[in-house]
Amino acid sequence: MLELYNTMTRKRELFRPMDSPVRMFTCGPSIYSAPHIGNYRTFLWEDVLLRYLEYLGHDVERVINLTDIEDKAIEEAVSRGMPVGELTGGNAERFVDEAGRLRIKLPERIPRASTSVDQAVYLIGRLLDKGYAYRHEGDIFFDPLKFKDFGKLFRLDMSKWPKTKKRFKQDTYPGRRWNLGDFILWHGCGEEDKVCWDTAIGRGRPSWNIQDPAMISESLGYSLDIFCGGIDNIYRHHDYNIAVMESVSGKELARYWLHAEHVLAGGKKMSKSLGNIVYPGDMVERGFSWEQIRFYLLSKHYRKRLNLDMDAASAQGMRLQGIRETVRDLLTRNGQGETVQKETVEGLINSLTVSFEEAMNNDLDTPSAVAGLSETVKRLQAIHRSGGLGETHTQMIEDRLRKADSVLQFLF
Repeated sequence: MLELYNTMTRKRELFRPMDSPVRMFTCGPSIYSAPHIGNYRTFLWEDVLLRYLEYLGHDVERVINLTDIEDKAIEEAVSRGMPVGELTGGNAERFVDEAGRLRIKLPERIPRASTSVDQAVYLIGRLLDKGYAYRHEGDIFFDPLKFKDFGKLFRLDMSKWPKTKKRFKQDTYPGRRWNLGDFILWHGCGEEDKVCWDTAIGRGRPSWNIQDPAMISESLGYSLDIFCGGIDNIYRHHDYNIAVMESVSGKELARYWLHAEHVLAGGKKMSKSLGNIVYPGDMVERGFSWEQIRFYLLSKHYRKRLNLDMDAASAQGMRLQGIRETVRDLLTRNGQGETVQKETVEGLINSLTVSFEEAMNNDLDTPSAVAGLSETVKRLQAIHRSGGLGETHTQMIEDRLRKADSVLQFLF
């Protein structure tokens, strides 16, 4: 059975969905800029999770979102002298195109913050009515001290909470640190502000902290099976989501919380300020195929940091090429009518599935899954080259490999 590491409990747990379909939310890109390799690593293991759940027979209702009206998007658009929609629209198209090339399965409908404003207004209205939120100088803030167990995902030490009232007005703040104070839900608009809506709670725009809850509740409801994202979201963002959603509904937001570690460049997190961001297109220009990029980003367990190294990426690319060539050779029919080493071959064929599922059930251990498949394929290839595989068993091997590749998406 599938075991997943749950960030909330800090341990691996058997995956037991509440019902069918499995409801899964995966944090999408903030499209003030194009997604980079680090972002895509997160999207890729989330894709593997989705595909493996389907492999196991689950129906999955998955939502990935686009954040398109946060502070950063507005500031970037102003700096470029272009409308916000033009900036984010171009980055959204690029994301969908690159996700397709990386064989990331996207839902037919991808909600955006700008299309969920009415739901954000509804949630804020509920929070105001319940006393969790309050108005201050045209803005609306959430008071974390009103929510029991605030910071429970991070395990925040609330004894260090300041005694004096502090408010944090920006959508996001740099670094992996906590803002010990009230966080903003609604930016009130002045005359000079252009990205605004006239609503029941006033003229303004939803903050980043309410945007995900709006898109989640509108698309999936208030209780999920799985909530995924990058490791950065453990700091502030996901606990803000929990506080907002659970304050409104009174229900547990998600049963399983999964977080991926960073891709580092030069030993440091990718950032504009350091000038070390690498995009998928940069790797393509250096000769990597999209399948090789996918393979490389899945070559290390998602909860371990991956230090981007072009030599290592090239070696992994060659490894993938070797695996695919072995598979093609193995599946080339040689006209043999019957399998010679029947018991050995059938045992190896069975191990293709057994070793794959054992690895994947172990918190999506894709490196071990690939290693197991690769080793077994090589052993079967040796038998095949000696003329020991019949048509029936060759077809069985192909069926097993294609089923595994419905998850991995790089063998064929």
